[in-house]
Amino acid sequence: MAKQRKKRDLPTKTCATCARPFTWRRKWAKVWDEVRFCSDRCRRERSTAKSGHKGS
Repeated sequence: MAKQRKKRDLPTKTCATCARPFTWRRKWAKVWDEVRFCSDRCRRERSTAKSGHKGS
């Protein structure tokens, strides 16, 4: 069994939408380099903000 890590020892990034820090999650293990947003909500808000400005 693998040794568990403390949350403070996990890598962190800053969310591209809300600018808050977020921590590595197991489900992101294979795609950690591609992760930019802390949640689905931030990802949706970012994509709607981009598409909303296209028509203007």
